[in-house]
Amino acid sequence: MRPTAPRLPQRLLDVVDRLAQRQTSIAEINREVGAAAERLGLPRPSYERVRRLVHEARAIRAGPPTSAEVARDALLGVRPLLALRDGPGK
Repeated sequence: MRPTAPRLPQRLLDVVDRLAQRQTSIAEINREVGAAAERLGLPRPSYERVRRLVHEARAIRAGPPTSAEVARDALLGVRPLLALRDGPGK
């Protein structure tokens, strides 16, 4: 059985954050994070964990949604209709 990394050390989180800034596929980022983990003597994080961290890092960089984005998402069913009342960033 391979060891798993339920909690990633800050060093690997920093690698994920840096790589998430690129317009690279998550699969490529996962390979680079795995290689960095091996170089540091750490267990490789799962693809799912890296995927979630990349999405989170990219969402943080994108900033809060605009009113138009909230309205579009509400009309498409991605956000609840109450989001229109609450406005952007909620």
